[in-house]
Amino acid sequence: MLIPPPLRNDPLARKAFRLFVPILAGATLRDRAIACMGALIGICLTGFVCASAFGSDPFLPFIVAPIGASAVLLFAVPASPLAQPWSIIGGNTISALVGITVGRFVDDPMLAIGLAVALAIAVMSLTRCLHPPGGAAALTAVIGGPTVAAAGYMFAFVPIAANSTVLVLLGLFFHRFSSHSYPHVPAAAPTNTHGTSDLPPTARVGFRAEDIEGALADLGETFDIDPQDLDRLLRRIELRSLLREHDDFSCADIMSRDVISVGETVDADEAYTLLLDHGVRTLPVTTAHGRLAGIVGLRELTGRMGVVGNAMTDAVVSAPTSPAIGLIDSLTDGKTHAVVIVDENQRILGLVTQTDLLSAISKVLARRLEDA
Repeated sequence: MLIPPPLRNDPLARKAFRLFVPILAGATLRDRAIACMGALIGICLTGFVCASAFGSDPFLPFIVAPIGASAVLLFAVPASPLAQPWSIIGGNTISALVGITVGRFVDDPMLAIGLAVALAIAVMSLTRCLHPPGGAAALTAVIGGPTVAAAGYMFAFVPIAANSTVLVLLGLFFHRFSSHSYPHVPAAAPTNTHGTSDLPPTARVGFRAEDIEGALADLGETFDIDPQDLDRLLRRIELRSLLREHDDFSCADIMSRDVISVGETVDADEAYTLLLDHGVRTLPVTTAHGRLAGIVGLRELTGRMGVVGNAMTDAVVSAPTSPAIGLIDSLTDGKTHAVVIVDENQRILGLVTQTDLLSAISKVLARRLEDA
């Protein structure tokens, strides 16, 4: 959170603003509100479901304390590897089993609690379900008293596994309506779409996956983020840096305005001929009302019969006022050859190709070299 300029020299103002700075990168007030709502719904319904299922047993709690910690991860940081379904269900259940086993074979309580948590970390790591509340589940299994001792290994399944499973199912449902995807799937690494051994264009210059692995090894720290997500984050930082440094020209400045397009009902052979006659690689496809419907290229039209609408694919679009440098991400993905520039009604205003963008960047760089 940025401190307003008039308050930057006020020590009390700086201290007050720090109280509202998010501890987690990317955390916003909206995210925290969603997390609170998710925890409220998740814990209440988990307790209700489990109490209805086995709450009549006076010797077993219907919900255990580690589930509260699991809810924090599930709803506050759903992208964390520690908050994924297998981490929650497997981590809590396996740790409870470890704690029960240690409690049965180790009589010294101080040694037992230490061994339970230590072994839980080891087993969760080996089974790829590391989950911080699992340590609490292992500890609970050791110091839970006569109730847990009487339940034996069943305690790991009822209530631990049952609580964890219900909470995860509720989290899956809740995050369908939040702004987060769950389970979190890390971004796929860039791939070469041409079936050759070359690296994809975005990976030929700049850092690579092995650089990230090496940097993590250099730091000697474990971070709560998937390496693929870290790769995606760093590439997004590179793009935003380019946007900041090269916002000299917009899409409207470099786009082709006399765009060759076809209607959805045009014959595929006719569209194929248009591509060859005009020496272009892609054609925007319009609806009967003149709005953008999709895009076709030589690949989509080769060997196709019928109308263009049956062969078109989704178009990548942008607004005329958007910085043209922001199109780098799309135009270097190995699949997109042109971005369609549209207005708010999805009517075609222009087209920016890879050549258009490359030409504009080369001119900007040349001008900056001259100025230097």
